[in-house]
Amino acid sequence: MSNRVFMGLVLFVTIPACCQSTIPAATGLGTTDDLGSTDQMLTPAPVSDQGYPTGIRSQQRSNFLRVGIGLNTAYSDNILGDLNANPVSDVEYSILPTIGIDKTTERQRWRLTYSPGFTFYQRTSSRNQTDQNVELDFQFRLSPHVTFNVQDVLLKTSNIFNHTDALSGEVTGTEAPVITFIGPVADVLSNRASTELTYQFRRNGMIGAEGTFVMRDYLKPAEVPGLYDSNSSGGSGFYSHRLSQKHYLGARVEYTRILAYPVDAQSEVQTTTFMLFYTLYIKPTFSISLSGGPQHYNIFQSPLPVYGSWSPTFTASTGWQGRHTTLVGGYSRLVTGGGGLVGALQSNSGSLSLRRQVEKTWNVGVASSYTNNKNVTPATFLSSQGGHSFFGTFSVQHQVTEHFQLEFGYTRVQQTYSNIAVLARNPNTNREFINLTYQLRRPLGE
Repeated sequence: MSNRVFMGLVLFVTIPACCQSTIPAATGLGTTDDLGSTDQMLTPAPVSDQGYPTGIRSQQRSNFLRVGIGLNTAYSDNILGDLNANPVSDVEYSILPTIGIDKTTERQRWRLTYSPGFTFYQRTSSRNQTDQNVELDFQFRLSPHVTFNVQDVLLKTSNIFNHTDALSGEVTGTEAPVITFIGPVADVLSNRASTELTYQFRRNGMIGAEGTFVMRDYLKPAEVPGLYDSNSSGGSGFYSHRLSQKHYLGARVEYTRILAYPVDAQSEVQTTTFMLFYTLYIKPTFSISLSGGPQHYNIFQSPLPVYGSWSPTFTASTGWQGRHTTLVGGYSRLVTGGGGLVGALQSNSGSLSLRRQVEKTWNVGVASSYTNNKNVTPATFLSSQGGHSFFGTFSVQHQVTEHFQLEFGYTRVQQTYSNIAVLARNPNTNREFINLTYQLRRPLGE
C-alpha cells in the first residue's frame, strides 16, 4: 500500500515549497474579464483539471486564513451493509477541526486545507475512526501563456459523508474516472493527485498535458467483503482552438491504467481514448461542453490471454455560476474500472447539483447522481458483474452569525450490486444529518 500512497504524498509534500499559483483567468472557469480578453484563451471543461465552481458567487472569498471546528451528528438506518442479516442503524458523532489558507496574487493562487477529526458511533463503537483530510490546489502562471496546476486530495475516513460536500456536484472531463458508489461504514484511505500544464502558443491555439493518479485502499478488508483495493494512473494531451470569443473546438487523447487487487490475484484494465470536443461560453459564468470519440480497452488477467475491444465514449457537461444560484450537471459514457470493483465495466453516469441563496443568510441545495455499470469483461475472466446506484441529497444552510453556520439535510442512497457481498441484500441507506460549524477568517494581504 505504501508504494501506491507515495505518489500522492510526494505531490503534497513537495509542491507547497514552490509557494506559487495562477490567477483564475487561466482556468477557464469564468470571470467577467476572461471573455473580455482578446488574447488570453480559456481552458474548456473537457480538458481542464478544474471542476465547475459550485459556490454561490456573491459568497465567494479569497486571500484569507481560515480556522474552525465542525460538530456533526447524523442518523443512518444502514451502516454495515450485509455484514448482518438485517440493516443496522446507528447515530454517529464527528469532531472536525479545520485550518485552511487561500492566497491569490497576480500570477499565482494556492489553496490548502487540513482537517483531522474523530468519528464515534453510538452502537458500533468498533468502527470509531480517526480521520484525516488534506486538500491542495496549486496554480502558477509561469509566463503570460504557460500555466501549471497541481491538485491533491488525501482522505482517511470511515464515512465519506464527513469529509465531502454532498452538494459539490463536481464535474470535469479530464480523465476517465474510476467507478464510484457509496459503500458501508468502513476504514478507507484514498488519494487523488493530478498535474496539468497548458501552453497558449498562438492567439487562438492552446496545447496541454496532464497526469493523474487515483488510489483507494480498504484498510480492513473484512469490513467490505466483495470490494477490493485499486489504483489508476494515466496521462493525456489536448489541442484547443478558439473559433471565436465564445466557441472552442479541439481534440484530446488519454491513456489510463487501472489495477484492482482481488484476493491472490491482480486485474488490469488499460484504456486509450480519442475525443473531439466543443465548448460554448454563453456567458462568462455559463458554459456547455460536448465531447465524444472511440475508446479502446485491454483486459489483463494472467494466465488468460489479453482481451481487447472498442467502445464509443461520450461526455456532456454544463456549469452556471450566478450571483445567487449555481447549477452544475454532467453525463458520461465510457469503459472504466477500479473503485473497489474488478474488471472492465461500461459506466453510464449523470449528476446534477443546484444551490440557491434564498435569503442573505439562507441557502438551499439539492444534488443527485445516477450510475449504471455494466460488465464488459468476458465470462472467463475474474470480474464484478456491475450494478447501478442512485444518490440524492437535500440540504439547508443558515449563517447564524458571522462565525457560526448551521446545516441540516437528508440523503438517500439506493443501489443494486447483487454480486458484492457487502451490498447484496442491504445496499440502501437513509441518512439525516445536522452540522454546526464555527469559523474564523483572517484576511491576507493582496
